Amino acid sequence: MKMSQTATKEYVGRTRYRYQAMKTRKAKSRVLDEFCATTEYDRKHAIKLLNGRAGNRQRAPGRKRKYDKEVKEVLKRIWMMSDQLCSKLLKPIMGIYLESYERHIGSVTEQTRRKMLQISPATIDRLLISERVPTAKWRRRVRRSAGRLKKEVPVRTGPWRVEGPGWLEADAVPHCGGSMAGDFIWSLTYKDIVSCWTESRAVWNRSADSVKEQTAALERELPFTILGLDVDNGPEFLNWSLFWFCKKRNPSIEFTRSRAYQKNDNAHVEQRNWTHVRQLLGYDRLEDPEMVGLINDLYTNEWSLFKNLFCPSMKVVSKQCVGSRYIKKFDKPKTPCQRLLESEHISEDQKAHLRKLCDDNDPYILRQNMERKLKKIVNYEQKVIQRRAS
Repeated sequence: MKMSQTATKEYVGRTRYRYQAMKTRKAKSRVLDEFCATTEYDRKHAIKLLNGRAGNRQRAPGRKRKYDKEVKEVLKRIWMMSDQLCSKLLKPIMGIYLESYERHIGSVTEQTRRKMLQISPATIDRLLISERVPTAKWRRRVRRSAGRLKKEVPVRTGPWRVEGPGWLEADAVPHCGGSMAGDFIWSLTYKDIVSCWTESRAVWNRSADSVKEQTAALERELPFTILGLDVDNGPEFLNWSLFWFCKKRNPSIEFTRSRAYQKNDNAHVEQRNWTHVRQLLGYDRLEDPEMVGLINDLYTNEWSLFKNLFCPSMKVVSKQCVGSRYIKKFDKPKTPCQRLLESEHISEDQKAHLRKLCDDNDPYILRQNMERKLKKIVNYEQKVIQRRAS
């Protein structure tokens, strides 16, 4: 039976003392024969062990470390600048963020630049593992039915079969702090199915008129025309005000809804509720209407440009069920802006406008402005809490 590692280490220590105490070559050979028979070690390795020379390596085993502390520090700064993108999305756009880093933070050596451009997504995850903080899950709120309007709005099921941009999914996120009682701010999230272009807007108490006004304002700012709007069964969207807004348009907007209590019908926008709302504003209760303007200023300017111009995403190309597992294949990471520029359904004027947006904006500057406005929102929130407590 093979000895355990602990027992072997103890046996080596005892035998080493006996081996080194022997005065003649023949005596040492007898001890060595006994040691090799017991441990099944090679004779040359056994000699090194008993002489105390084995195991004293100058460095750790394996290949020499390629990515040093300087690379890790630059990667950490770029990762924070990109709003903590995952490695597979950060890798394709690393060159843009590296240029912004050198313009605003500091230059890097040619060796570091080469390593940053060659680094793989797996290595990015390995270098950043100590920087990641696990987040708590949040319970799903119970949505209320919109009543009789459901009969007028058709239900959309199955995968989207559209080619060009303009087909949106919409959802609402409450900033209630865990209690749905009273008045507070809601965030509306709109996501285009084809390009993944995502916008967010804040409203007070999700009133029907506020939602309609924000949807109309959003359409004027989008780089494409809204062709369809798919919503859940919450009263913020499923109301007559938004219904007639869509129907009276020329051409009209196709207004559909998901099935009740089937959140996967709106899976595209549900993903963005976390990445575009919760990651930015968290789960605190926002119960002052004056904050709506501050949040919308952040949403419509820096946050929208940062997410749509400099944050890539991947789309599912195929999905296959094999036994009890689903095997998904994704396309190459692209930003929503890149997808629109590649689309045949966008005019040259619209593409020129998008290219100008990319040239006029810098991810580092956008990030700095976001931090400044977020700090202003947090300070205002603290003042509201102190005022209510006094």
